[in-house]
This record gives sequence, C-alpha cells and structure tokens, in this order.
Amino acid sequence: MSTVTAPAWSFRHHWMAQVATHAAMRPDKPALRHLGATTTWAQLSRRSLQLAAGLAGRGVGEGDRVALLTLNHPWFVESVLAANSLGALAVPLSFRLAPPELGYILDDCTPSAIVVDARLLPLLRAVPAAAAIGTVIVIGDAEAPGGEGQQGASEGQFAYEEFLAAYEPIELPDIAEDSTALIMYTSGTTGRPKGVLLSHRNMQVQAITCIRAMEMFDDSDVGFLTAPFFHIAGLGSIVANLLVGGTVVIHPLGAFDPEAVLDAYEREGATVVFNVPQQWDLLCAQPGIDKRDLKLRVISWGAAPASDATLRAMGAAFPDALNVAVFGQTETSPITCVLRGEDSLRKLGSVGRPIPTIQYRIVDAEMNDVPVGEVGEIVYRGPTVTQGYWRKPQETAEAFEGGWFHSGDLVRMDEEGFVWVVDRKKDMIISGGENIYCAEVENAVAEHPAVLEVAVIGRPDERWGQIPVAYVTLAPETILSLGELTSFLDGRIASFKMPKDLVTGDGLPRNAGGKVVKQTLRTQDESRTRPVA
Repeated sequence: MSTVTAPAWSFRHHWMAQVATHAAMRPDKPALRHLGATTTWAQLSRRSLQLAAGLAGRGVGEGDRVALLTLNHPWFVESVLAANSLGALAVPLSFRLAPPELGYILDDCTPSAIVVDARLLPLLRAVPAAAAIGTVIVIGDAEAPGGEGQQGASEGQFAYEEFLAAYEPIELPDIAEDSTALIMYTSGTTGRPKGVLLSHRNMQVQAITCIRAMEMFDDSDVGFLTAPFFHIAGLGSIVANLLVGGTVVIHPLGAFDPEAVLDAYEREGATVVFNVPQQWDLLCAQPGIDKRDLKLRVISWGAAPASDATLRAMGAAFPDALNVAVFGQTETSPITCVLRGEDSLRKLGSVGRPIPTIQYRIVDAEMNDVPVGEVGEIVYRGPTVTQGYWRKPQETAEAFEGGWFHSGDLVRMDEEGFVWVVDRKKDMIISGGENIYCAEVENAVAEHPAVLEVAVIGRPDERWGQIPVAYVTLAPETILSLGELTSFLDGRIASFKMPKDLVTGDGLPRNAGGKVVKQTLRTQDESRTRPVA
C-alpha cells in the first residue's frame, strides 16, 4: 500500500479546510466584501493563518479560548478561522452587553486572548475580568473617536495589522471535525447566559442544511449578512458560502436602515439574504421597492417568530424570490425546521418540516409521544445538536434528559409533518386550567392594522391563576383600546385567550439577538400592578 503524502487537513471537513481549498482552487475570487473592499479566498486563508501564527507565538493552543468583541467585518471571520486553526475555541461576545454582563461571560470562559475593535476598548476595560487576558489584539485605530490610545496600553496589547505582519502563515494542522469550534453564549432571556458548545461537525452539517434549503449548489451566489456575528444567525447564515465558495457581503452594524440595506442589495448584487422578521417588516414597507433592480433569489427569516402579516408582506414585496423560513436555536447550530417557498402560502404560520439530518420527537412531560395535532415539546438529537454547555454539567444533563435535547418549544405537527410553534414551554400561560400559548395570541393581535409589534405575557391573577396581557407598539398616529382589540379578536381566538389588559409603548425590550425579553416585560408588569404601600 502506498503512503499518503497529502496534508492531513485536506481530508478534513471543516471551514478551515474549505477556506484552504478555495484559496488553492479559486484564489482571486471574492470571499468577503465589506464597505466596498474585497478579501479574496487567498487573502482570507493567508491572513487567518498569519493570525494563528501570532496567537500560537503568544501561547494560545488547543482547547484555549479566544474571545471576539467586534463589530461585523472580515477581521471577525479571520479571527475565528485563526483560533480554530490552533484547535482553540472562538467565543463571540456581544458588544451590546453592559460591563457586568460581559464580565460574567469572561469569568466563565476565561479566554487566553481577545480580538477587540478599538472603539470597544472602553467597554472591555470597564470589565475587571479583562485584566486577566494575556493577549489583546486591537482592530483599527486605537486613537480613533471612541477608542483609547496605545500610550499606556498593557504589554500584551497589539495592533491587529502589525501583529499579522510580524508572522508568516502556519501550516494548517489536523483538526478533528468533532472538536469544539465555538462557544456561543445564549441570550439569557430566562437567566444567566450559558455557553453553547458547537463543533466543526455541527457547523458543517448546518452548511449542508442551508445548501439544501436555499439551493446554493455552486459558488455564484452572493450572500448578504446583516445579523450580528455574535449571534448564531450571523455565523449560521454564512457557513454555506464558506463551504461552496460563494461571496459574503458583510453589512456594517448599527441602527437598521431599510433604505440603505436595499441600496446595498442593489449595489452588491445580493442573491441570498437573511433578516429577522422585524427587519423584513421595515424592508417590505419601503416605498418603491417594486422599482428596485434587485437580484434576490432567496429571502429567508428566523431568530424570532414572524407574524402571519409579516410573511404575507414578504410574499407581496418579493413575489419571485424563494421564501425560506428557518427555525431553530443556538443549541442546534441553529436550524431544525425549514419552510420552503412552495409551501409558504398553504402552510402560512408553520415553521416547516424538520430537516432530514436531525431526529425529533414531540413529547409530553413524561417523554411519551403525543398524537398528531396535539401540543408537546419537540426534542432532538443528531449531528447539529450541541455538545453541551460550557462548564455546566448539571444544565447539560437536564437539557439531554432521556437522551434527547429538550428544546423548550411547544409545538404541534399536522398530518403532513409540518410543525406549528405554539409557545415556548416557559412562556405558556395557564389560566383557569386552560393552556394559553402566547405565540398564538400574538399572531392574532399582530393582524390588527394598528399593531407594529406585540408580546403577550401572563400576569398573576387571584381568580384565574394567570391572565394574558398584551404589550404592543402601535403604528404612528394610531390608537387602540382594549375594547377595540377585543372586538377585533372576537371570532379569531377563544374568549379565554383574549388579552385582559393592553399596554402600549414605544417599543418592546429586546436582547442583543433581537428576541423580545419577556422577563423584562414581566418585571415591568409587576411594577405597574404592584399595590401602592
């Protein structure tokens, strides 16, 4: 038998190997575009391996954590690839966190190095735990507005480009597909954030899921990223491009400007785009959208529930695009269900069918399968399911009780295998012995023309145990009373599901990933209804 002399990495199936392959096969093709600047596949490969060499020179190795506190740009992608090329774990951090919140995560993951934008240095230095990080690599001009100068910086602080320039690329080592690539911290809507461990295999099967769902069968597509990289929707939406060699346009983060996003779609020739439902609402409402020279082939949504009104608006604004709804959570890399365009109208409101690479069951509290049409918790196992939670063995054991990952999503499945989410298990309201699923009530309320966004919570009640309360944001120059809403909902939902109070405001509290934080609403509601002493 002849000896195999090819490098070990060339037999591997992960994003570092794919980038190296594209660098060899299509070196000058654009891999990433940001603010009009292009990073080719050859440049992406070389720069990430230069950064890996620098990190290795600072003692970073297999199993270490490399944190990333950055905005959306190519340097983030380079940093993830660099960390993973050493067998280290990349830990994306939300820059929207307050110092104590960021401090909790840094204390939990104890990174050996961090890559940080210059303008975010004040946030990092406000966190005591950051002082223990031995290597700080700063992207951009540290003397730019909002940043801090290099004078007086710690001995372990380096400018990103100078750091790269000091090293030659390493040879990509043999990194196993089942090794951990990422620690993605959950949004913490119900408690302290947990670090979700995702492997290279998790992310590669996620890439295959996207390729199948969005028909990305070659390298001609131009993906467009608006989701923050610290959210699984960010990395999860570009893995297919990394696998097939397509181009990703990274849009700058900031207040979502629908006109600017549509301008960028036109300018960059975007073909596959992902947005959260709230962003689709803004895009679809833009005047003259039908006059735009858009090349959108696939429009997709996820990360938060979409109302029926949102899905109808997407279909009206982009009638020729394949509308793909994706559903899942961080712990599943994230997609578990897909609703494809040909089913979007007849199954409006469904999150689609489970993907073929995952096993699932819909079960009751005793882990018995429920009949078709009845509500239960959907549980999973398969190659996209998390390895567990970082340094949280008890929470990991609870999440995998019975050998299946417990999603916390209450769903029902119809006779054709389509899944309909009725609520989060922890958000379900029990009123007078009746189960009320918040998502169902929210969909009904969202149909009212005056309602821009809605969240329903349960309020403690002496008679009924709990009653549903609707928090809504109204369209400009509109008013809505509880009586008017009740009349509108009459015949749409059962009387016991009707909101018993209506609270209007300027916006719903959301976390860094765009999800409504219902615990904040419950706290606010408790303050509003607490008797005056």
